[in-house]
Amino acid sequence: QVQLVESGGGLVQAGGSLRLSCAASGRTFSSYVMGWFRQAPGKEREFVAAVSWRGSSRQYADSVKGRFTTSRDNTKNTVYLQMNSLKPEDTAVYYCAAGAGMRVGPSEYNYWGPGTQVTVSS
Repeated sequence: QVQLVESGGGLVQAGGSLRLSCAASGRTFSSYVMGWFRQAPGKEREFVAAVSWRGSSRQYADSVKGRFTTSRDNTKNTVYLQMNSLKPEDTAVYYCAAGAGMRVGPSEYNYWGPGTQVTVSS
């Protein structure tokens, strides 16, 4: 089992940057694919990015390609989401999740953090 806690959210102006972190507890962090999802008010939770067990493979939603980068440090049990060129439509609660494979569906992930709010002002 793994427990996840996100940090780094906040308020930023359009065009700005934020770096989210997700710290994991447990010895099996490196055996999980790590995903990032977001959920805006009134909308379904949507896939943002995922990184494979050793960080060699990454996948992104079309809406964030070229602006967001995910990475992981297995020595620190931490996964990151670097968000650049932020837009107001990126405003949402951002969640990290741990799963068995590179998937885009939330139901494919077994463990979730509580989320961190990202607000982008215009």
